[in-house]
Amino acid sequence: MFDRYHTPDYELVNDGVLLNRQRLLDHIRPARRRAAGLSVEVEQALVDGDQVAARYRLTAQMHKGGAITTEIYMFGELAADGRLRRATQATRTLRSE
Repeated sequence: MFDRYHTPDYELVNDGVLLNRQRLLDHIRPARRRAAGLSVEVEQALVDGDQVAARYRLTAQMHKGGAITTEIYMFGELAADGRLRRATQATRTLRSE
């Protein structure tokens, strides 16, 4: 599934921390075990040529109760085939409502 949307050389800089494809997958696997569900609400998205920007909220419903909502500001570069090649993001955790 990951390769459908990301190039093999994909890199993510998240809050100043560089994650290559393998480091990101290594992070995602245990996070998926802790979350019972996940939703994404896109607030804004723009594409101009190979450049993309988005502001969205990711909410993880945890197995042990409660939810974690993160607001994400993402700027990225698309490959010629439309997959994401590189992304830089800044995040902030939102208070539960």
